Amino acid sequence: MLKNNSINCLNLISKLFRNSQKPFAIIKCSNSTTIDPNNDYLINTEQNGIRNIILNHTKTRNSLSLDMMSTLVEAITNNKDDPKLRSIVLSANGQVFSAGHNLKELTDEKGIDYHKTVFRKSTELMTSIISSPVPVIAKINGLAAAAGCQLIATCDIIVCSEHSSFSTPGANFGIFCSTPGIAIGRSVPKATAMHMLLTGFPLTAKEAYTSGLVTKVVPEDQLDLEVATICEAISAKSRSVVSLGKQFYYKQISQGIYDAYKLGEEIMVMNINLPDGQEGINSFAQKRKPKWS
Repeated sequence: MLKNNSINCLNLISKLFRNSQKPFAIIKCSNSTTIDPNNDYLINTEQNGIRNIILNHTKTRNSLSLDMMSTLVEAITNNKDDPKLRSIVLSANGQVFSAGHNLKELTDEKGIDYHKTVFRKSTELMTSIISSPVPVIAKINGLAAAAGCQLIATCDIIVCSEHSSFSTPGANFGIFCSTPGIAIGRSVPKATAMHMLLTGFPLTAKEAYTSGLVTKVVPEDQLDLEVATICEAISAKSRSVVSLGKQFYYKQISQGIYDAYKLGEEIMVMNINLPDGQEGINSFAQKRKPKWS
């Protein structure tokens, strides 16, 4: 009965959270894997269930060009259903995490159709983070500006060093940070978001933490340890349960409270009847560590 319930639950979950993105080439995860080592934009490695994606185009301050965003989408979604994958960490080389969109791609010579392609790809990048079945963690040690700030604000957990800063200065260049404001406006109070968007003034790491833009601020020499601790805590939990919980969070956050609770009832019943849901209950009752499927 439990097996049949589990199949039904997974079918219902699939209907609720079906991902419309096209799959990319699958590269099997191993204990330690380097993915696409010749990539001009990223350093992409995977070890012990943690995928580390490092923005590595410092000559453009890791700008989110069309090629950079396409590469990021592939890196995030590649082999995402591998049960060994437990978390994804986004970080960057250089003093700038990302300066945002590459303005050279937004000139009138490129044309409106090209501009539409750029922002369509940007939306695909942000939604790939939201729809990822595993948590995506941003690790920042520098400036995240404009669409770069949008990128980190879209992540599930954001950890930064004390030297980090965050800004949306687009209006200074005649381009209001409208799409970055979508992610930022869902992370911080209206007054903080509008101050960032209207003035272009940056938030310090402390201000970003106080406003709710980032999860935690640590000294630079503790940044790697803090992120490793978070990843370890996630890896100790059931992947299927974490995935279900993450997708439900983003589903319910856009709903009214009554609809959210109605959906929450269904999700809780699904969760309880998953194999790992029952394993968790039984392990608690038997005072032992759970053995996740």
